[in-house]
Amino acid sequence: MQNEPIEVTLKVTGIFEELGVPYLIGGSLASTLYGMVRTTQNSDIVAEMRLEHRRPFVMALQDEFYVDDEMISESIQQHSSFNIIHRETMFKVDVFVPQPRPFLQSQLARAQKQTFAFETEISAKFASPEDTILAKLEWYHIGGEVSERQWCDVLGVLKVRADALDLDYLRKWASELKVSDLLERAIQQAM
Repeated sequence: MQNEPIEVTLKVTGIFEELGVPYLIGGSLASTLYGMVRTTQNSDIVAEMRLEHRRPFVMALQDEFYVDDEMISESIQQHSSFNIIHRETMFKVDVFVPQPRPFLQSQLARAQKQTFAFETEISAKFASPEDTILAKLEWYHIGGEVSERQWCDVLGVLKVRADALDLDYLRKWASELKVSDLLERAIQQAM
């Protein structure tokens, strides 16, 4: 995995850890960790931020990142997303503040701690391989089922992790998320 994206992302997750904000790293960083390597221009973090987290979050990151306090506040209130940009590298971190829902609680409960060795060892929570597949299938569906990147990320995780995946869990949540047909098609293509 490339160092720059993960190092920048871990700066942000470190603040979430300090503030006690439940989070997980998803998107292409998670699919690269579990599947096929691909370059990325940003990272995706799902975080259950509340308004009381906003100020300390901004204060902790404002020297190294471009942060828009107002955008963060709106995103928390509207359960949407905001981004911050690392000033030195111009790497973008997208933070999604989701609506509470059962799938989110399952994702957070199943997040897996991964450790990376840089000057020191740093750990962060990543979406599980199954939840990475499900989230990408959901985004693929919401996006009109045209994103080749999302689809290839799903296939990559399915191919690399085939023997270790919890298929019952995948099928249960695919049904809930209304992406069962996509999951079955992806499984067929990946095998």
